[in-house]
Amino acid sequence: MSGQKPGGKIRVLVVDDSAFMRIAVKRTLEGDPGIEVIGQGKDGAEAVQLVEALKPDVVTMDFNMPRMNGVEALRAIFAKRPVPVIMLSAHTQEGAQETLDALAAGAVDFVPKPDGEVSTDLSGVREELLRKVKAAARSKPTAAPAPTGAVRVRAVAPKSIAPRARPTGRGSPPVVVIAISTGGPSALERVIPRLPASFGAGVIVVQHMPKAFTGALAARLDGVSALEVREAVDGDVAEPGLVLVAPGDRHLTLDAMGRVRLTDSAPVNGCRPAADVTLQSAARVLGPRVAVMVMTGMGRDGALGSQAVKAAGGRVFAQDEATSVVYGMPKAVVERGLTEAIFPLEGIAPALVERFG
Repeated sequence: MSGQKPGGKIRVLVVDDSAFMRIAVKRTLEGDPGIEVIGQGKDGAEAVQLVEALKPDVVTMDFNMPRMNGVEALRAIFAKRPVPVIMLSAHTQEGAQETLDALAAGAVDFVPKPDGEVSTDLSGVREELLRKVKAAARSKPTAAPAPTGAVRVRAVAPKSIAPRARPTGRGSPPVVVIAISTGGPSALERVIPRLPASFGAGVIVVQHMPKAFTGALAARLDGVSALEVREAVDGDVAEPGLVLVAPGDRHLTLDAMGRVRLTDSAPVNGCRPAADVTLQSAARVLGPRVAVMVMTGMGRDGALGSQAVKAAGGRVFAQDEATSVVYGMPKAVVERGLTEAIFPLEGIAPALVERFG
């Protein structure tokens, strides 16, 4: 947990190899009276030293830096003093991969940089950056497990291609929807790869991420999972053997036949994809065959959808406070009295297998 004093300013360390970007981030953050930039670092090695000396509440960090990149710096920082880190990420496929590496190493969240190699205009991401820094200051960062080296190498036998869409009906298998946000990519790596190839339910993941990042997340999970994991496309059906990840910047709904339909309708809870949209749709179509696992994340997305699932006879589960990086989404479900059971992160996959495996 951050060392921020109640009522005090959030103390932020800004790390980037570009002096112009450091200045831009500092000006953006200090435009909020509740935030103070207490130091600036030009590379990962300096970040490690400054975290030790200044003890910031939050660090914002670029990935590509001299001496130590973002992941190397994160591991060195966490070895001494875990601190919430927000990555500033490029809007590219390579940037998405790097961001996921950093999130897997323990970064709390990320904010995409403005498009363009040298752009330092942060006006388009100002509100997102401020919101995420404030959430990070209340988060519980944890060091990730030691890397296995298997992330980009398929760790299991090639998977058969899941059957294409078929109508749903009485006796069709259940569907588990995972609603997740801040802290999600790292948490998903400790759930999805632990589901066996024989898992008896289809899985839909609604992770709050922009486009390009969700495809990289699906590919990363697919490489270490017995189940096929991919970004959802129109016409897909969530069925055993398949994990569908809602694409960034699209809502995932189900039509009357249980087939995936992707829409560009307005964001809900400030999110697209939004878990509430998917869950309300799934509750209408699948009724008691849908279950939801609400995991780590800020905000309340998933609460109204979980209410719809329960009203339809479905099942609602949540991650516990102790293992959530940010206990926002699970808390909103628990406070409504919707949950059948609450699990620590390491207990989620076994619980799902016990109930649906």
